[in-house]
Amino acid sequence: MESEILYQPSYSLARVKLNAGEAITAEAGAMVSMSEGITIETSVKGGLLAGLKRSFLGGESFFMNTFRATAPGEITFAPPLPGDIVHFRLNGETIFVQSSSYIASSPDISVDTKWAGAKGFFAKEGLFLLKVQGTGDLFLSSYGAIHEIKLTAGESYTIDNGHMVAFDESVNYKVRRVGGLKSTLFSGEGLVCTYTGSGRIFMQTRSEDAFLSWLIPHLPRQGGQGGRGGVSFTLGR
Repeated sequence: MESEILYQPSYSLARVKLNAGEAITAEAGAMVSMSEGITIETSVKGGLLAGLKRSFLGGESFFMNTFRATAPGEITFAPPLPGDIVHFRLNGETIFVQSSSYIASSPDISVDTKWAGAKGFFAKEGLFLLKVQGTGDLFLSSYGAIHEIKLTAGESYTIDNGHMVAFDESVNYKVRRVGGLKSTLFSGEGLVCTYTGSGRIFMQTRSEDAFLSWLIPHLPRQGGQGGRGGVSFTLGR
C-alpha cells in the first residue's frame, strides 16, 4: 500500500494505491473516487457489539466499508469538512482519537471505544474516545490544518476542547476551567484540556463548535430577520 496526501491543508485528499489483494477499511461516506478493480464490502467491523459502541458511544458510523483490490488500483478519501488529513504508520501502538476524525485504516487496525472517566462529562470528546490500535496505516482528518505538538516527560500543554484531534496513549489529560468562574463564563474559552507527556498530541486549527456558534445567528429564520444588518428572509414553498 502506498499513499499521499494532496491539496493540504485546506481541502486535503488522501490517495491510496493498492496492489492486488490489498485492502483498506474506511468510515461510511469517506470514499471520493476509486479506479477499476476495487471492490467494496460493507460490514460491522469487530461484530455487532463493537459496531454499536462505535455508533452510539463513539459517534462513528455503525457500518464500515472495506475496499479490496482485485487488480492494482487507487482509491481516494476526504473528510466532510474542509481541512487536513494526517497519515500514521502504527506498529502495535495505540492512539486516542476524537469522534469524527477517523477516516480510514488498514484492515488489521482495531477501532474501538474507551471510557474517558468522569472528566469526559465536560470534554468535547464526550464519555468515550475512539481507541485505535494495531499495526498498519491510519488516516485521520481535521477541520482546518493539523498541528503536531511533542511533549517531553512531565511537560504539559493546554488545548481548547474543540481543537483536539488525537493523542498518544502515553499522554494523560484532564479537563479544567480556563481560569476563574468569570473567565470560564465570559471569556469565550470555557473548558479546556491539559495534556501531560511524554508523547504527541495533534490539534486542529479550527473548531466546528466555534464555527457553528458564528453561523447559526446568521441563518435566515422563517417570517423574521436573519443575519446581521437587518436583512429579512421569507421562506416560501
